[in-house]
Amino acid sequence: MRKQYLVKLVACAVLAAVPAMIPTVTMAQAQAPAAAAPAPPAPLMPPSLVPLKVVDLMTPEGSAVFDAQWKSMEAKIVEGPAIANAMAGYKTSYDIQPHAGERGFDDSSWPVIGAKGLSDRRGGGKVSFIWYRANLTIPAKVGDFDTSGATAVLTAYVDDYAEVWVNGQMPRRAGYPSPASIQGFNIPNRVVLADAVKPGDKFQIAVFGVNGPISVAPLNFVWFREAKIEFFHWQVAERGRHRHECLCHCVYKLLNLRGGTNISCLCFRRRSAIN
Repeated sequence: MRKQYLVKLVACAVLAAVPAMIPTVTMAQAQAPAAAAPAPPAPLMPPSLVPLKVVDLMTPEGSAVFDAQWKSMEAKIVEGPAIANAMAGYKTSYDIQPHAGERGFDDSSWPVIGAKGLSDRRGGGKVSFIWYRANLTIPAKVGDFDTSGATAVLTAYVDDYAEVWVNGQMPRRAGYPSPASIQGFNIPNRVVLADAVKPGDKFQIAVFGVNGPISVAPLNFVWFREAKIEFFHWQVAERGRHRHECLCHCVYKLLNLRGGTNISCLCFRRRSAIN
């Protein structure tokens, strides 16, 4: 019986994915792709379920769970020459320094702000950019919660706007909602660190906080409203003498191979007697 349900699950997932893949395959056959830089990883949809465990990173105790030491530095706008093929009359380009989202970036000279320092109002106001960095290590347990195999989600809620980098990459996909790395004006970023973490997994977190809207140049500052790690388990729920196993996440992950982020998944529910 179990095998039959799994076969049905895979068949449904394939049937759902094939129609969406046909235009992509046809286009690839009609036109060979031009050489380009590697695409950034697509953002994963974070779970909408109630988490089984939540850790507040804005408390010393919460950050200590992950051996996290928060550091911060203001980012500056720097002027440089215009890039190649710029229109006549444009002689200047503008960049930000430092690019602290890069993997292995050296922040050893940055000041340590501590977990409580995340809520401090930073920057000089108006058009202002602040970097926050920390390295997180997944523990074997958080209290009595076993982290092995859990989905870990970072929530970074910055006033007014944030871009989140994980291990040197900012997951994103043009033309699609990105509930993770790029979000919007005073909206939390929810970033899936991993679908199934293991004790000892390490994540380099870099959050680029922006005072905005930029064209308004507001008279306020950059600060964290919330920072936390949520854990979810796609586990069997026991109900009396029967168990129910929701397989919708498996279907979503199969469909998400195309990089989509707004797929409604079907829930295949199995009911079987417990021996």
